[in-house]
Amino acid sequence: MGTPPAGPPGGGLRRYDPWGAVVPPLDEPAPATDGAGRPRRGVLIAGAVAIALAAGLIGGGVGVYLEREGQFSEVRLPQAAGSERAAAEPGSIAGIAEAALPGVVTLHVRGGGSAGTGTGFVIDDRGHILTNAHVVRPAVGTSGSIQVTFNSGDTASAEIVGQDAGYDLAVVKVTGVSGLTPLPLGDSDSVRVGDPVVAIGAPFDLAGTVTSGIISAVNRPITAGGEESDGSDISYVNALQTDAPINPGNSGGPLVDLDGRVIGINSAIRAPESGGAEGGQAGSVGLGFAIPINQGKDIAEQLINTGRATHPVIGVTLDLSYRGTGARIGTAAGNDSGTAVEPGGPGDLAGLREGDVITAVNGERVRSGDELIVRIRSHRPGDALVLSVQRDGEDLEVPVTLGEASGG
Repeated sequence: MGTPPAGPPGGGLRRYDPWGAVVPPLDEPAPATDGAGRPRRGVLIAGAVAIALAAGLIGGGVGVYLEREGQFSEVRLPQAAGSERAAAEPGSIAGIAEAALPGVVTLHVRGGGSAGTGTGFVIDDRGHILTNAHVVRPAVGTSGSIQVTFNSGDTASAEIVGQDAGYDLAVVKVTGVSGLTPLPLGDSDSVRVGDPVVAIGAPFDLAGTVTSGIISAVNRPITAGGEESDGSDISYVNALQTDAPINPGNSGGPLVDLDGRVIGINSAIRAPESGGAEGGQAGSVGLGFAIPINQGKDIAEQLINTGRATHPVIGVTLDLSYRGTGARIGTAAGNDSGTAVEPGGPGDLAGLREGDVITAVNGERVRSGDELIVRIRSHRPGDALVLSVQRDGEDLEVPVTLGEASGG
């Protein structure tokens, strides 16, 4: 037998390596050569240049497309320049706030183991600031202190010039402060229901807070305070009612009209939790009350000039336990120390008697003793009023001239 022809080493079996196999291209033409068998360089260089140009054109086109689509740049959103914003117009909320805020201050009051925050506003260039009596009450006495913070952030100490709990008004004074901005005072008697208003203050110590609303009612008789056992802190206000949001800390701040004039001093809110005024921490439910500025101006002038204020009185004692309609003249049951009609007082001179029920003042209805006090205190000592009186089933009209009593 013949032997098989010699094969490659390995006994004729070759292991297949799919990753290392080199498969020559089919029908690959031989490289061009020159006459000596060397490859032609010119052909190779021309091919490389052509490939580079093609790659550059393709890359440039892709780059332009991506740039146009924003793939190579950060996003920039359009925004109006600050210079394009128009100045606040007078009479707008922004214009009112801009003009009034420099004259509004925040009061931080300490004394007697308590502390609180309220608002006030500058009323003259001598440093007098008008606020509520209940705001400064902790500082009444020798150990109290009042720190005033202006809208600019500057601070100064203040002293109490005078305060009257019956009207819930007080005046404090700062010294050594220049560049004060007193707020102009308006006429609260000309205010109408529906008039737009702006309230400024420091609710919950958030100084410079501005809210807006309308006048919801005028001549709204309210009482506030009553935390003291002797009732010495009860105030009687013939108030302006507003739905401009007022919260704890707004007390003493200005209520201004669209001309930027102060028409009221924000003083109380009606809260569903207590049904009372601003003693608690309940928020606004759209029932805020302000002392009319005409009354505030009168009391402020008295406090600045004399350190105290006077109240108009008719010289009678009211039976506050009376549950009928109107205000009954007489001492409450079990109280024998009071006098129903002060001898020689305005009521005595007008002919009022114990048991008379006063139902109106100058035609304005009176439903309770508190309302009668509010109606009387909205006037001044010396004013002449006409009281509607029920006596033994008879209706009478009784003229009376108001007397004067010192406040506290």
